[in-house]
Order: sequence, then C-alpha cells, then structure tokens
Amino acid sequence: MFSRLSQLTRHLSRPLPNYAHTSAAALSSKASRIMTSSSASAAAATADERNSRMIHTAACLIIGDEVLGGKTVDTNSAYMAKFCFKLGMALKRIEVIADDEDEIVEAVKRMSTTYDFVVTSGGIGPTHDDITYQSIAKAFSLPLILHDEAYTKMKKFSKPHPSQPNFSWDVPSAALTAKLRMIELPTDTTRPLDKQVLFPVDDLWVPVACINGNVHVLPGVPRLFERLLDGMKPLLVDRLEDPGKGIHRVLISTPMSESAVAGYLTDLAGRVESKGVKVGSYPRWGKKHNTVTLVGKDREFLESLVAEVEKNVDGKRIQVEGEDDGEGEN
Repeated sequence: MFSRLSQLTRHLSRPLPNYAHTSAAALSSKASRIMTSSSASAAAATADERNSRMIHTAACLIIGDEVLGGKTVDTNSAYMAKFCFKLGMALKRIEVIADDEDEIVEAVKRMSTTYDFVVTSGGIGPTHDDITYQSIAKAFSLPLILHDEAYTKMKKFSKPHPSQPNFSWDVPSAALTAKLRMIELPTDTTRPLDKQVLFPVDDLWVPVACINGNVHVLPGVPRLFERLLDGMKPLLVDRLEDPGKGIHRVLISTPMSESAVAGYLTDLAGRVESKGVKVGSYPRWGKKHNTVTLVGKDREFLESLVAEVEKNVDGKRIQVEGEDDGEGEN
C-alpha cells in the first residue's frame, strides 16, 4: 500500500513556493551562534534522548500571519499554559511568529535545543500558506514522507466537503493533492516511526508529528489543538518529576496599594525563593482590591504562608480573583 501511495504522491507532487525572505530570524543569527557549554551539550543530545528524558521546561510557538495581523485571537498558548501548570511543567516561553520559513526554522531549532517539551500551533493545513511541516523538515534536514497510517485514518474519519461531491481518494485531483500535504510529515528514516508520529485521540485522523524528539506539531484550530494536547497527557506523565502534583497557586486579596505592600513582599520573596515559591503582586485598576499570589509545587509550604501574608497585607484568601469586589459597598 505504501508503494502505491508513494507513486500517487509523486504523481500529484508539485513544487512548493519558497516563502523565505529577510526576517527577524536573520537579525538573531549572530546571537544564536553564541552558545554556553551547557547549551552546546543540549544541542548535542540525540532525538531519542530528547524523546525520553525528564521534562522540566516547555515552550509554545504560535505560527500564523493571521495572529500577528489581528484577524485571529490566539487562545492556544493560554490553553497550553494551563496544561503545563496543572502538570508541573515550567512553561518558559511563548512566541508568535509569521508564516515565514526562515523564522520557523530558526525558532524550532532554538527551542528544541533550549527546552524539554516544545509545541507548535498552526500552519499545517492544505493551502499554499501552510508551510510549517516543510519549514520544520528543513530545520532538521529531514524529508517529507507520506504517512501511511495517517492516510488510512484520514480516509476513515474525514468527509468530503459539500462543495466537493465528486471527490475520490483514488482519482488524482487538486483537492487530493491538498489533502495529502497534511500528512506528508518530516520523517527521520533512522528512527522508529511510532516515536515520530502520535495519534493521541482515537477518533481524530490528525497526527501529532514529533520532530527531533521534542518538537510536537499541532494544528492551530483551538478545538483540535486542545483535544490533541489533552490526549498527549498520558504520554508525558512518566517523564515528569511529580506526576499529578502540578503547580499550585494561592490568591490573597488585599485593599492595600502595591506600594504599601512592596516592602513586605520583597522580603517574603527573598525568604521563600529557595523553597521554589514565587511571590506575585497584581494591581486591579478601578477595583477596591489588589491580588497577591503565591505559586509553587509544595502545597503544604504554601498553606503555611497564608496566615502570615493575610496579616501583613491586611487581606484574605480567595478562590477566584474579584470574588470580593462587592464587599463593603452599600
């Protein structure tokens, strides 16, 4: 079957446009060449090592001209932030870049080297401006290969659009060529295929390509992004230090101004930093209360701080920011 599909792909193949142009990636090329010894060691890690080592840090790369142009509001990075928070992963970076080959190449190579778990969003559809797969393939010098299982799932789960009543999987057409672009994936022929292509959701044909061991390519459509990311959780928990423990956040509402509590919070932050706790202060313009946060993995230690913080900021613990906004009003 693979041979027949390969022949069909070659028959339908067409040169892909070159979207490379001078970009911000070029400006950072000099800086990217300056690496510390630790980052050089990370760069030397193999794809198999990246695919199996413990996950401490994460990054999210949003790809799309429509986001940068204001047409589409990105919600995927926020969803991933909550996903990482619940699992105890430290999401260290979120970037939004254009549908530009140079920028995608630079970003995925840098992120793959720097972070343990990388997720990209967008640019894997059937049209000419969906260039994420080809760009990531270029970044890691990999060929694009039609994925047999993805093709089978695509035929099973996808339905022809009403505007294509005569569509056939067996007859060459522009529509078929477009569909096949979505399952021509960057593939390292020296590694097991099941480590490079994941199907986290049983009733979806959409694959999650895992390139260079830690770059996971997801669609930009929020409904699909969310389902696929959630579906990956069972594949990640064994690589987390404290599976299921996650990160915890305590909210304390205070009627005091930020400047009034700044001294105490600075002192507190210095005392708890060694325990992995971050202290935050957030003004709520036009409201009677501001918010102080305590964030960390040790729930018991966080709880031990609550009474002290409440006393020093004349505040009280809340579950949802703003829940006490109406208090004190007539």
